[in-house]
Amino acid sequence: MRKKLALFILLGWILLLIGDRVDELRVYQGAQIAMYAIALSSIVLLTGYSGQVSLGNGAMMAVGGYAAALTLNNLGSPVWFAFVMAVVVSALFGAFLGLAAARLSGPYLAGTTLALAVGLPEIANQFNFLGGVPGLLFDVGFPPERLGEEFTQYKWFFWIATFLALLSLFITSNILQSRYGRTWRAIRSNSLAAELSGVHAGRMKILAFTISSAIAGLAGAVLAMTISLVAPGAYTLALSFALVTGAVLAGVSSLPGVVFGALILVAIPEVADVLATRWGGDENLNNYLPGLIVSVLLILSVIFTPNGPGEKLKSRHHKKA
Repeated sequence: MRKKLALFILLGWILLLIGDRVDELRVYQGAQIAMYAIALSSIVLLTGYSGQVSLGNGAMMAVGGYAAALTLNNLGSPVWFAFVMAVVVSALFGAFLGLAAARLSGPYLAGTTLALAVGLPEIANQFNFLGGVPGLLFDVGFPPERLGEEFTQYKWFFWIATFLALLSLFITSNILQSRYGRTWRAIRSNSLAAELSGVHAGRMKILAFTISSAIAGLAGAVLAMTISLVAPGAYTLALSFALVTGAVLAGVSSLPGVVFGALILVAIPEVADVLATRWGGDENLNNYLPGLIVSVLLILSVIFTPNGPGEKLKSRHHKKA
């Protein structure tokens, strides 16, 4: 526990030093990587450990983003309290959803969460207090003056996002290595055998949905911070599919792999932009190429590394041993 905490603190210090030595674009991308890492860790917990396939993480992120924005705009609370409310409200929503999800499995659960990802963000269009299509502003304010004049807004985003990502990954790692993580793995492997051993599978699935939703809600609030906006267009179905792709590429049961998956998701738009420029710079090509790359990567991952590159390398190492 202490070694792991010291490792996370050291990693955070290194990241902050790097953030002070790169340009504004890389700092902004670093905040995006931190956001994706949080979101992907929620999929690892829910799908990789408890075995519940969800395609609605974008919807959970929307719940967290709107909860944070409403808290900050209506209550005038500190920024940290807005993030706390994003976690709490998303957890409550996830617990409610988990009551139904615990009775579903396989394609039925995936279809239900997919419908949620499609419909939930669009509900904001029907209520004025949610901002409609334009959405709600989410302004965390300027960085403290004691950090100096050269400390920009994007660096402030990066510091907050990095801190929340490290904190989230630290807590998630400890949960997965606890008896709860072992119980979820047992349910995923054989739910009937787990129940015969005295495990209440339904309650544990609800708990997994609750914690996973809380983590996804935190990621949604971080996304809202980086774009200073909470709107239906920020939490689209494409976001949910991108997260699934990142989780598959990282290894759906590998928590350390979420950083690798996040790096790929942030790199895809840049790769698509370079390819579109070389192929003529057509606007339609530039719009659709990222989605095409995500689809191709997902197909290749399912065919060649269904459990992620990390699991593939680990299995080869065990075979050699």
